[in-house]
Amino acid sequence: MTTFQAYRIDKNEGQQQAGIETLSFKDLPEGDVLIKVHYSSVNFKDGIVSQPDNPMVKEYPIVPGIDLAGEVVESDHDSFKKGDRVIATSYEIGVNHHGGFSEYARMPAEWVVPLPDGLTLEESMIYGTAGFTAGLSIHRLEQNGLKPEDGPVLVTGASGGVGSMAVAMLAKRGYHVEASTGSAEHTEFLKRLGAESVISREDVYDGNLKPVKSARWASAVDPVGGEQLASVLSQLQYNGAAAVSGLTGGTNIPTQVYPFILRGISLIGIDSVQFPMDERKKVWHRLANDLKTKELFDDIKVVIGLEELPETLNQILAGQTRGRTIVKFG
Repeated sequence: MTTFQAYRIDKNEGQQQAGIETLSFKDLPEGDVLIKVHYSSVNFKDGIVSQPDNPMVKEYPIVPGIDLAGEVVESDHDSFKKGDRVIATSYEIGVNHHGGFSEYARMPAEWVVPLPDGLTLEESMIYGTAGFTAGLSIHRLEQNGLKPEDGPVLVTGASGGVGSMAVAMLAKRGYHVEASTGSAEHTEFLKRLGAESVISREDVYDGNLKPVKSARWASAVDPVGGEQLASVLSQLQYNGAAAVSGLTGGTNIPTQVYPFILRGISLIGIDSVQFPMDERKKVWHRLANDLKTKELFDDIKVVIGLEELPETLNQILAGQTRGRTIVKFG
């Protein structure tokens, strides 16, 4: 019987237990495709799943890890065969279906994306859900009409996973990027990624909200939400747009209708979880081509082993990580 290592969380009489365990294929859920995982990545959502009383996990035990990339070992689906290199992110992975913090994973074929030409398995996990979300945000803003000549683009939460990748991708596309962060020590890091300027989060939102302020940005990539997003909306240029994908700053957006009807701005919601597969493949293709930031990957990534994962999960919740942390197996 094949055994392997995985980070698993369980509950016993209301008490959460988490750690690296030895599992076998019978411990994996049903699915069409069995994957030998080469890389996973660590996201803020993984940190939430690792907490006791989190609202996401419906059933224990669970192997977290919302991203994984690896090689198909077995397939009962015509779309995949043994040896195919694949990516799996989003859907129920790592939340209500065993995920990527494991040497093997099994899941429905409908959740699996062929690795596009131009990406390695490691690079795909440097992206992971955060990179996909950043790419999708830019994709949707450009569908809305955004062009480099329109003016500066703001990225909030810029030292985090989504933010740092968005900075690098926008710079690659020729945009003037203004990066906002609450961590001044990351200024040089963000400039290496391509930010033209780095500003504090207080420069975006100083605690005073007005329906409309002086127009500053053509568009914004916002993985933060909350009052800061309301402030961003009030400072978008005419026909500007903000792509919002996160809620670390809160779920309430205390804005008014004025910036929408006076400046014609748009608020674009970014959902990477249930985004349709046909369009999902298009974004992954862009991540392997016009959005690819290969020369910056080494600056963004931190590679760890499975044994370092528990500490990293605590660090990401405390806002003590930067860029992208990936777990390497084998």
